[in-house]
Amino acid sequence: MNARGGDDDDTLIAAALGGENAAFSALMARHKAPLYRFVRRYVGDADEAFDLVQETFVASWSALASFERGRSFPVWLRRIALNKCRDWSRRRHVRKFFFGARPLETAAGIMPAPAADDAAPEARLAALDAAIAALPATLKEPLLLTVFEQMSQAEAAELLGVSAKAVETRVYRAKQRLRVALKDIA
Repeated sequence: MNARGGDDDDTLIAAALGGENAAFSALMARHKAPLYRFVRRYVGDADEAFDLVQETFVASWSALASFERGRSFPVWLRRIALNKCRDWSRRRHVRKFFFGARPLETAAGIMPAPAADDAAPEARLAALDAAIAALPATLKEPLLLTVFEQMSQAEAAELLGVSAKAVETRVYRAKQRLRVALKDIA
């Protein structure tokens, strides 16, 4: 079987499980960009996001045999990525506690601010990224999954292990917090 980018996920998974490395490479190529965007929004750091996406694909390769056919492969990948992001967040908090590391949110005060005319859209985007990264995980995760990853509330609820109503409420609260955090940004 020759795995091509045009094959569906189930076909590529079957080929990868059959030992065809190109099939898993095609899966990675197909899902890398959206997975990176999800992780980048979660952690708020491009380099860390790149590393976490790599860890996600390594973990997914190891667990591919346990993937349940008929389920959504992108949702399964995001579940793995979400766990990697949560692990990263815990390690970051432990490191901060023991070593007094400065959180990523304070990095903006270290570097000189760009000229207002040159970087207004970039500054707004950076402020949004920082505000999303600063949200507690219980609000950030449903927001990222439903708004940015365009999952339904039911899909996000299944992935997070909560009710669809809980997802709806948490997204609402996350949006409220973002409005407050970004109110001074034009």
